[in-house]
Amino acid sequence: MAAAATMAAAARELMLRAGTSDMEEEEGPLGGGPGLQEPLQLGELDISSDEFILDEVDVHIQANLEDELVKEALKTGVDLRHYSKQVELELQQIEQKSIRDYIQESENIASLHNQITACDAVLERMEQMLGAFQSDLSSISSEIRTLQEQSGAMNIRLRNRQAVRGKLGELVDGLIVPSALITAILEAPVTEPRFLEQLQELDAKAAAVREQEARGTAACADVRGILDRLRVKAVTKIREFILQKIYSFRKPMTNYQIPQTALLKYRFFYQFLLGNERATAKEIRDEYVETLSKIYLSYYRSYLGRLMKVQYEEVAEKDDLMGVEDTAKKGFFSKPSLRSRNTIFTLGTRGSVISPTELEAPILVPHTAQRGEQRYPFEALFRSQHYALLDNSCREYLFICEFFVVSGSAAHDLFHAVMGRTLGMTLKHLESYLTDCYDAIAVFLCIHIVLRFRNIAAKRDVPALDRYWEQVLALLWPRFELILEMNVQSVRSTDPQRLGGLDTRPHYITRRYAEFSSALVSINQTIPNERTMQLLGQLQVEVENFVLRVAAEFSSRKEQLVFLINNYDMMLGVLMERAADDSKEVESFQQLLNARTQEFIEELLSPPFGGLVAFVKEAEALIERGQAERLRGEEARVTQLIRGFGSSWKSSVESLSQDVMRSFTNFRNGTSIIQGALTQLIQLYHRFHRVLSQPQLRALPARAELINIHHLMVELKKHKPNF
Repeated sequence: MAAAATMAAAARELMLRAGTSDMEEEEGPLGGGPGLQEPLQLGELDISSDEFILDEVDVHIQANLEDELVKEALKTGVDLRHYSKQVELELQQIEQKSIRDYIQESENIASLHNQITACDAVLERMEQMLGAFQSDLSSISSEIRTLQEQSGAMNIRLRNRQAVRGKLGELVDGLIVPSALITAILEAPVTEPRFLEQLQELDAKAAAVREQEARGTAACADVRGILDRLRVKAVTKIREFILQKIYSFRKPMTNYQIPQTALLKYRFFYQFLLGNERATAKEIRDEYVETLSKIYLSYYRSYLGRLMKVQYEEVAEKDDLMGVEDTAKKGFFSKPSLRSRNTIFTLGTRGSVISPTELEAPILVPHTAQRGEQRYPFEALFRSQHYALLDNSCREYLFICEFFVVSGSAAHDLFHAVMGRTLGMTLKHLESYLTDCYDAIAVFLCIHIVLRFRNIAAKRDVPALDRYWEQVLALLWPRFELILEMNVQSVRSTDPQRLGGLDTRPHYITRRYAEFSSALVSINQTIPNERTMQLLGQLQVEVENFVLRVAAEFSSRKEQLVFLINNYDMMLGVLMERAADDSKEVESFQQLLNARTQEFIEELLSPPFGGLVAFVKEAEALIERGQAERLRGEEARVTQLIRGFGSSWKSSVESLSQDVMRSFTNFRNGTSIIQGALTQLIQLYHRFHRVLSQPQLRALPARAELINIHHLMVELKKHKPNF
């Protein structure tokens, strides 16, 4: 039916358009036909209504034309007017049929109307009920807000009451004295763990009561009496216990470190006394200081006295100086001299005392050494004494800081109250010993022992000994410098003519210097000191001057050079054993040795080959000045030199080698000098060959007698000594 209605509407529109176009064609001049061009006067006609919206009409027409039935009708050429009438007739029939159907269903429609009316009544009642429910909900929400406000207020009151309860609980817990605390303080021994635990609880309660009393809490008066009685009882028991431990230090042959370690376990006892009974704490501290001060002083005085008994009986005296001659005689009442004065200038194995293994080795036990008849140099005794002092001082300082709860200057003062008398006694003993000490190596080793012990104390974080180390160094350095200056002065004032018979071997004074200087240089290399190097520089200058003064006593220059070379070589060899190769002393003596060796080689070659040397130097000078023609007058001289060298060079070289080996005590040095002399001889003969190759001497018949330079080198190698 919908499709039919659509087709009918489309047919009517087509008919209207067709009719309109026919009317436009039939109209004449008066009917508004094509010849009439007057515009259409619409007047007040409203064209905005739906009936005049042509666009919409076109849309409907286009939609109807797309309908399948319309398309089929247009294709088959159906008459639209007829078709339209047929459609209208069908619509009327359908309309009448629908009316009859409506009349037949009128009862049902009426029943439906009644049902809808009843539903409306039910919905109205539900609306009324929902309105009442909404009003009830609004009243309930206001009640809920009221309950929330009441709940918030109750929560605030609850939190306030809980906070008050917590504060009151803490206050009450702090004031209540439990029976376990009373029992432990009154009955338990101080060494039991529960006494220490309850003592800490008592200390906390006493502090809490003092705090509350300061705030004006009246309840503190109820427990003050009980706490005071418990405090007095605890102080009494602690005082007796600690004093008993301190008195146990005084027993003979007691290792006081054991009760000291035991006291550290109960260091809270002293903290309790500090907080509750300062007079008793001061009494205990004073008793400890007095007891340990006497123990340390007695121990070290006894140990030092017994330690000095195992020192070497032969020690350096004021006459045992570097420049003192061995032939010097002493008075009738003078002490016998050392069996060998050189031993006080030699380091030997004494330097091991500052090695890491020996430095912190166990201390010497005097009675054991006496039974074994062992003797030690002073630096070994000094090391043992000060290592014991260092070890005990470090332990004592750490104990004082931990047990007496002190630090900084307070710990420093308390430490010196305990160890001050012992340190003072040690300084006085050292000062007394140094007054008659002339062993520079021993004093210098002691200085380096102190420097190393000071570093060890710093690593252990014990600054209390810093002042003592400075005082010890203030005693050692001036004495060392004085002894060194005395040796410098002794060398400076030595008269070579009073030394008795002289020979070209190394002098004992230079040997003393070499041993002494190498010892100090090797020690000083570990911890360099500029002042030491300056003093050694002064001593070196004086020794060099002394060697020159002694050398001047020899009549021949050759003997002088042999003496100088032997002494320089000996000093250089000793220094190189201990000192670094780039040290100032080694470089200085190396330069002196090289210069004197070169001079000696020239002096050695002069007797057998002096004429050859002189001619070569003169000829080279003439050639250099361009006066080579003057060589023509030297043919006889050259001939004599050629033949003389050829006939005597072997015997001269042999004699030269024997002379060198007899003159020098160091065979290695002698070998080096022989090699240098032979090398210089080869160079000399090679220069002689070059001079003879000049045009002025090239035709000389004696040139045929020249020895081939390579043959000469081969022959000279046979005279090279091997050691």
